[in-house]
Amino acid sequence: MKKIFLFMACSLIVFSCKNPAEEKAEQEKAKQATIDSMKIVMEKQRVIDSMNNVMAQQEAEQQQAVSNGSSTTTSTTTKKKGLSGPATGAIIGAGVGAITGAAVSKKKKGEGALIGAGVGAVVGAGTGAVVDESKKK
Repeated sequence: MKKIFLFMACSLIVFSCKNPAEEKAEQEKAKQATIDSMKIVMEKQRVIDSMNNVMAQQEAEQQQAVSNGSSTTTSTTTKKKGLSGPATGAIIGAGVGAITGAAVSKKKKGEGALIGAGVGAVVGAGTGAVVDESKKK
């Protein structure tokens, strides 16, 4: 019975001891993570403040221009041009054709995908041209 109590006491002592170096290292990691997150938040706030300052300066310049009588605005709205109808149709058709060609082909999936992509691109370009013509009218 004495041996059991002695064994339990020794195991309790061994398991209750902690390594102070590991604990300190974990605390340092937690502190560093907190510092890093605070730096990120401060950097984001600095960018936001900078953008707000620029916006305030632009508004002040616009109001000054209006009060001086020269109400010229320099805001230009440019519309980005996308791909033409035939180009978009060719891209979509090539993708659909490649998938369909690979699925339909029984032996050579790669060859079927290439053939399907070619046919799909031609058909898609034709369809895109027709859609463009109908939009112009």
